[in-house]
Amino acid sequence: MRALLVLNPSSRSGAEADLDSGIASLRSAGMHVDILRSGGPQETDAEIRRRRESLDLVIVGGGDGTISSTARTLYECQLPLAILPLGTANDLARSLGIDDLQQAFAVIKANHRRAIDLGSVNDNLFFNVAHMGLGVSVTEELDDEAKKRWGVFSYLRAFFSAVARTRQFRVQITADGDHYTQRSIQLAVGNGRYYGGGNVVHESARIDDARLCLYSLRPQGVWELLTLAPLLRGGKHNLARRVFTLSGEQIEIVTRPAGMEIHADGEPTTRTPAVFKVLPGALEVVVPRDASELSEQETANS
Repeated sequence: MRALLVLNPSSRSGAEADLDSGIASLRSAGMHVDILRSGGPQETDAEIRRRRESLDLVIVGGGDGTISSTARTLYECQLPLAILPLGTANDLARSLGIDDLQQAFAVIKANHRRAIDLGSVNDNLFFNVAHMGLGVSVTEELDDEAKKRWGVFSYLRAFFSAVARTRQFRVQITADGDHYTQRSIQLAVGNGRYYGGGNVVHESARIDDARLCLYSLRPQGVWELLTLAPLLRGGKHNLARRVFTLSGEQIEIVTRPAGMEIHADGEPTTRTPAVFKVLPGALEVVVPRDASELSEQETANS
């Protein structure tokens, strides 16, 4: 098998030895692995497209933002993806049932593949979640230094800072032809299962279920949000009256004020108004055979 390993050098915190031994194990198993230490999405895109006819697999090592930046290229080139979780949150890895770097290398060697969905917002592709409101403010509070120092707990620290400056907005939602109007402080649309360092979009959400899950938080104070935290963490949004939820294949969002910023997989992506779609079975990904986070269907061997 011929593979291109794309590495984000800034995501390699403390993982040098594990990476080196893991790459060696892939080569020992008979895989031909070329390494690209990428300077950014444009370089990665150009290199994958240049090699597309000679590749059997693209392995991306980095955080969710790094991996998400390859979605469009891999989808258009129809190349299978394997991931090495080297970020802070690693939410895509969670959605695929991959817990750590050592397991990720074992999964690549086993080479079991599944077709997963991609989300689209205004024609921008994403794996996990796109959101506006409080979630965007949390992302803006995060920086590389905070993530390195606090790890996953940096998200909690950013949350408290973000709540103080987040304002409510009015939103019109159209989902598969049904219409809703409400006020919100946070709205998220998920394609995958996890986001924000292990929060669950919805307890039934899967990255291969051919649907999007939306939730919207009605205006409330910080202490009310804290009481909701356990339900939101576990994806049990339907148990809270202060949370609006729905699922669908296409969701249209109009906000007042207009032009609200939308982040997808932790990166600034587009603005409202927005059209969200799901692309079922859009990308083949290497996953654990027994991943409970995926829908119950047979895993295909390559």
